[in-house]
Amino acid sequence: MIKASNIFRGTAAASIAIALSGCGYLFGDGGMFPDRSQDYKNAEEQPVISVPEGKDTQNLQEIYPIPEVEQDVVLAGDFEVPRPTPLVAGSSDQLVRIQRLGAEQWALVAEAPGEVWPQVRSFLTSAGISVARVDARAGLMETGWMELESQPIASRFRIRIDQGVQRGTSELHVLQMIQAGDIENWPATSDNPEQESEMLSAVAQYIANAAGSAQVSMVANQTISASGKIAMAETAAGEPYIALELPYDRAWASLGRAIEKSTFEIADRDRSSGDYFAVFLGLTAEEEAGWFDWLWDSEAEQPHVGETFVISMRREDEENMAIFLRPQESKVNLTKREQQAMLTLIKGNIN
Repeated sequence: MIKASNIFRGTAAASIAIALSGCGYLFGDGGMFPDRSQDYKNAEEQPVISVPEGKDTQNLQEIYPIPEVEQDVVLAGDFEVPRPTPLVAGSSDQLVRIQRLGAEQWALVAEAPGEVWPQVRSFLTSAGISVARVDARAGLMETGWMELESQPIASRFRIRIDQGVQRGTSELHVLQMIQAGDIENWPATSDNPEQESEMLSAVAQYIANAAGSAQVSMVANQTISASGKIAMAETAAGEPYIALELPYDRAWASLGRAIEKSTFEIADRDRSSGDYFAVFLGLTAEEEAGWFDWLWDSEAEQPHVGETFVISMRREDEENMAIFLRPQESKVNLTKREQQAMLTLIKGNIN
């Protein structure tokens, strides 16, 4: 008499034997589940399906049609395939930074608006601050009136979350008003700048402490762009430049700081004409080659070190600037690739 346990042991042993020695039976070229990942190489082009006249052919259109070439002019000379631009070139790794320009201040957060939004909501909840109005599409939260310590008049705050200059970053602005005079309309600037600073610092610190544990607001993520306000572009003539969406005063100040962080030394500046005159310092012995390996071979001598470049900012309208980089001396041979690479390095430091 054969016991059931012996049958089970025999079946299990056979299964293990197949698993160990019969993988080709399942996954080989002649197996039950053959690898078809390379079958496309043997595919043959088939003629277009012939449809009888008068029948609908809409469902047989090409899904990804190849557009016609508008011109067939062959460019003279050799063509060099450009290297891909690095995703990040010089940006800071700090999560939250308080920035100031004149009387204006804001918190720069290295997270997308959709991640910052729920953190601000969580801050207000944990601090016991009531929320009177929320507009995720505009990135606005308004608190209710509250009595602050040692303040005779109640205050309220409006917190605004904007997309940052760099992709995937946010800017946090705070506006404060007191319960006096016209309380229906928010003032252009805070009635009490000290209260504004305290609220901004508190929210920024909360976000910094909550790093890595933030949720994402899908509404804010979809409505507040995280694409940034800066991009590389080219003129009609093919000259590369930085397109920057900032007011002139802030763009000018941000560009100056970015140049100094981008292995350049500012020798002179002319704000009225929008020009910085900067000497290219190149890679120093203390720095790692990292980013410059993308631009030049690490063993090759770096070109243009010690040469002066004019970095010009031109106003396209009130909120959009164009930044160009050109050699000061016309005899300097700056290739388009080198020009684009230097602009990319500066671009990564603008905030």
